[in-house]
Amino acid sequence: MPSDQAPGRPGNLTPEQERKLKELWTIVMRTFGVSPPPSLLESSTITTTSTTTSANGSAAQMSEVNTDGSANGEKSKKKRFGILKRKDKDKEKSKEISAAKPPTTRTASTLSSPTVGADDENDKYGQSKQFKAALAEMTPEELRIAFWSMVKADHPDGLLLRFLRARKWDVRKAHVMMVSTMHWRLKEMDVEAIVFKGEGAALAEHDEGFLKQVRLGKSYLHGRDKAGRPICTVRARLHKQGDQTEDALNRYTVYVMETARMCLKDPIDTATVIFDLSQFSLANMDYAPVKFMVKCFEAHYPESLGICLVYKAPWIFQGIWNIIKGWLDPVVASKIHFARTFDDMTEFIDRDILWKELGGPVDWEYKYIEPVPSEDDLLKDTETRESLLEMRAKIVREYEDATWTWIYSTSSEARKARHEIAQRLRQDYVGLDPYLRARTVYDRVNYIQLNE
Repeated sequence: MPSDQAPGRPGNLTPEQERKLKELWTIVMRTFGVSPPPSLLESSTITTTSTTTSANGSAAQMSEVNTDGSANGEKSKKKRFGILKRKDKDKEKSKEISAAKPPTTRTASTLSSPTVGADDENDKYGQSKQFKAALAEMTPEELRIAFWSMVKADHPDGLLLRFLRARKWDVRKAHVMMVSTMHWRLKEMDVEAIVFKGEGAALAEHDEGFLKQVRLGKSYLHGRDKAGRPICTVRARLHKQGDQTEDALNRYTVYVMETARMCLKDPIDTATVIFDLSQFSLANMDYAPVKFMVKCFEAHYPESLGICLVYKAPWIFQGIWNIIKGWLDPVVASKIHFARTFDDMTEFIDRDILWKELGGPVDWEYKYIEPVPSEDDLLKDTETRESLLEMRAKIVREYEDATWTWIYSTSSEARKARHEIAQRLRQDYVGLDPYLRARTVYDRVNYIQLNE
């Protein structure tokens, strides 16, 4: 891993942090219905049944759950985004081992209970309730697909560590947060469909509410700050509440956040947001999208915001800010800085890369390049996509098996093996990306470069 990796990231964990990561992986794998590999089952005393403590503190043996992913599934999403099941011969081997051992029952108790109730005053976004809904509405396989679809080019550990850091290394709270996010991504926002359809489909379907956002450049990605973080600039003066539906704006927000994720490069795992409030007036104020953005950062894209710069806020924004800061988690609030002048901006961004719109010397401005008719042709090549997903499924299974080995091992070899497979997963995604993600304006201008 990079020698300058920040603390609490893959390759830079304390022994206690690694222990917490192992605990979370154990719960997550059981949530996904993923058993240890047969070879490990033969040589250990791993069990798949346990009793956990419910939210009210009582011991609870919960009902059996389906682990084959067949019920309540959305077949089109599974077919498009993941083929992650163990090969039949492995299943047969598992059956042979099970027949030779006392019978065990996989129960929902292995999923772990949330440590906060649905009415907990600290459960700001009702994630405990959403967690329970996820377990009731989604099969383990659906949750597994949602997770591996979110991983993309990330290190899988990196994703779990985001949730752990966001919940101050409380494993069960991190688990609740992560499962509720998988539910939100698959059942509420259908995030993978947003990135699959992209700008080209919006153009073909005359989705003017979505297209207006990207054409205006209401927010855009350009440049990097002193820490190497990609910069997303939001031009509040371009927003008018009645110009688009709330749904279109929410989809656009998710589109931008998912696109920004494609711009992260190890060891950088956060982005910088600039709210450009020059020429801002009350006509531009709209609390709903601000609330949605805050929720995304705090509940579903944890540990993704590096800093947020509020540039040239007028005096009328003071009252608005007093309302907004009441919504913010203290950790998120601490990342917000007010930059009243160009010199304030240069504390975080090099002077010679700032563009004229932000008071800098660089002659650059956002210009939208329309989709090229043939740029998303690979999305239609279902045969190749299925073949690539089959190959990725094998690497995913290798990683899951290696994770079980690492969980029950203290050897550095087990840690190294997982890291090497994680690197293969990243390289594999580079080839798969054009079959899963529609091209964006940032692909057209080469701002996204996954193969670097």
